[in-house]
Amino acid sequence: MHSVRCLSTILLGLTVCFASGCGKKSPSSAGGADAGAAAPVKVTLALDWVPEPEFGGFYAARESGAYRRHGIGIEIQGGGAGVPVLQMVATGRADFGTVGADELLTARARGADLVALFVVFQTSPQGIMVHASRKLQKLEDAFHSGTLALETGKAYAAYLKKKFAWEGVKVVPYDGGVAHFLADPNFGQQCYVTSEPIAARQKGADPAVFLIADSGFNPYATVVVTRRELLQKNPSLAKEFVLATREGWRDYLDHPEATNALLGKLNAALDAATLSAAAEAQKPLIENDDSKQHGLGSMQLARWQTLSDQLLDLKFLDKPASVADSFQQL
Repeated sequence: MHSVRCLSTILLGLTVCFASGCGKKSPSSAGGADAGAAAPVKVTLALDWVPEPEFGGFYAARESGAYRRHGIGIEIQGGGAGVPVLQMVATGRADFGTVGADELLTARARGADLVALFVVFQTSPQGIMVHASRKLQKLEDAFHSGTLALETGKAYAAYLKKKFAWEGVKVVPYDGGVAHFLADPNFGQQCYVTSEPIAARQKGADPAVFLIADSGFNPYATVVVTRRELLQKNPSLAKEFVLATREGWRDYLDHPEATNALLGKLNAALDAATLSAAAEAQKPLIENDDSKQHGLGSMQLARWQTLSDQLLDLKFLDKPASVADSFQQL
């Protein structure tokens, strides 16, 4: 489901667009609650996957009127595998977009002047799931027996390969879904802990899930980015967007039912039980001590620096990233 992402095509497109100077749009200022009768500023938020609970707060902010109260008229564009969100934001076809933190740093290294404004997941939902009947005790055990489906070109896979000795396991390409997992008790796979494990349980399986974050690789996930140009020309719009988004996520975390009903209409593949289970599963990944102290969506320089160091060590970056320029706390 969610785990499949296509970054190489996106980065190639970014390189072409930076070279050709693709056209950009620049929304006018938003005035928030003080805007009075002023028309809302129209902006577009491009998601990197289909509508589901990991984006629930954005839809909650739209449906509750939070964006409107902050002077914003928002269009939310659902995504899917291969949707070039980084390119869309970098070239002005979208004002804001959601990506992974590692994707952002990699894109910036290739010339995309994008800035993170808000993060949904403080703890990455990326995980490895295996059958509980195998009685594996820790993540490392998944790399010593059975079959494991992974996207080996991803940064997290490179990290795991360097950290653990992949001995005795057969690594195969990850092709989405849980069909192979259900058919083979010795089969394990990458997953989003809010997605594939829930699907497997609903079909009668008993998956054990290990968070990759617990191994030390924990990039922020579902990161809202914008162009630096927009941030510099219209800082009030960026700030009002973040404030409204934070309100939406607070609403969704506390009362997800109405938004889940909407998500079910937008994504017929998810029934009410799945939506409810996913919304509940992601709560501890979204709220932690940092977000409780600094607010939902907050970011820490040390986290970005750690990720940059890891990507450099894994050769996903050729030189250290300027992490202080990679995000803006609003």
